[in-house]
Amino acid sequence: MYKIAVFVSGRGSNLRAILDSISNNISVAGVVSDKVDCPAFAIADQYNIPKFSVAEKPKSGYLNYDELLRIFSELKIDLIVLAGFLKKIPDKVIDEYEKKIINIHPALLPSFGGKGMYGINVHRAVFNRSCQVSGATIHFVDKIYDNGKIIAQKTVDISDVQSPEEIAERVLNIEHEILPEVVTKFAENKVTIKDNRVIIQN
Repeated sequence: MYKIAVFVSGRGSNLRAILDSISNNISVAGVVSDKVDCPAFAIADQYNIPKFSVAEKPKSGYLNYDELLRIFSELKIDLIVLAGFLKKIPDKVIDEYEKKIINIHPALLPSFGGKGMYGINVHRAVFNRSCQVSGATIHFVDKIYDNGKIIAQKTVDISDVQSPEEIAERVLNIEHEILPEVVTKFAENKVTIKDNRVIIQN
């Protein structure tokens, strides 16, 4: 069984897309949030998935990252998936799970990435630049925001949109397609790095 942990901060629509699409040999073994009242925890409850709230500084009701890493070791987590998680992952977690943490970003990196570029902020920036296409990017997580190697991208036409909210809706649909596909490729051991490029086998 290939085990993943999904990190969320909001409604968890990408978490649901993963759960709706993955095969029986992939298990979401934990859902992690930076909030104790994260809306996505309701999805975890529906699937009887363990939930964890995490914070870097001591906080009532929250684990610290050392405690979370111990739990991940016990659960034998193979891959960490950031699916709308709004906090920066501490270096100690990145060191422990090097090339085993992926993030989905709601734009075509390396454009429109970096600190503060999340959610509607991204789509507003894309809209204001009059971009004609946008999309979703899945990349490895390293110690710099939105800097890790790009694993997969999918584009969507936004030439006729009237608002950043329209872009957000179209890109989210793309996210729901691409993220489960990439998670499946990781579970099948079909994601490799060769000559500084990420290769996904068919």
